[in-house]
Amino acid sequence: MNVIEIKNLTKLYGKARGIEDVSFNVKEGEIFGFIGPNGAGKSTTIRTLLSLIYPTSGSATIFGKDIITAAPEIKKDIGYLPSEVFYYDNMKVMDLLKYSASFYKKDCTKRIKELADIMELDLTKKIDDLSLGNKKKVGIVQGLLHEPKLIILDEPTSGLDPLMQQKFFDLLEKENKKGATILFSSHILSEVQRLCDKVAIIKDGRIVTVEKISTLKENTYKKFKIETNSVIDKNLFNY
Repeated sequence: MNVIEIKNLTKLYGKARGIEDVSFNVKEGEIFGFIGPNGAGKSTTIRTLLSLIYPTSGSATIFGKDIITAAPEIKKDIGYLPSEVFYYDNMKVMDLLKYSASFYKKDCTKRIKELADIMELDLTKKIDDLSLGNKKKVGIVQGLLHEPKLIILDEPTSGLDPLMQQKFFDLLEKENKKGATILFSSHILSEVQRLCDKVAIIKDGRIVTVEKISTLKENTYKKFKIETNSVIDKNLFNY
């Protein structure tokens, strides 16, 4: 079963292209990487999937339901971490997370404490006293507190130190083993190779390829520049 199906999704901003003819599927239980340079169209694709912006053309479904007409129903089972997080500065972390949990009509207090412990997040602090990295931790807990079926992450490791990144990856793998499907967007290839089963590569708003990570690794090669003062027989490089 495909949790996400995207068909020829296009988003134009006037004459400027955000994304064009983007198509890929994410299977249930998959950790799917979505990689490309900054400005390639990753966030536009994700925001369109979540109906934060509307597509110019094309279509997409999540859980087999249209992303526009069924958006309120779909979002109940999605955990989302945007690339940049913004909160009410005068709120305490715990108050903010409980407020977020209220939208799902669940008592998530125990779950919040468990996630905060894993991410080493102080729930008693005010938002405006937090560093960028700790604000990102708040976003991680906020995205996972209701145990969503689908987790969508947009550049989730920015602001996290290497040790905390590893704890976060371990947490995602744990959630995946419990049944969550994950869409993981990043511009860092090593992150995607570390975590994902499959990857879609996007550049200039278009999908370049969709590959299994194992295939991508096999096709990876390095270029070397060799400088020498001697003449080298070109036949040495025939193979």
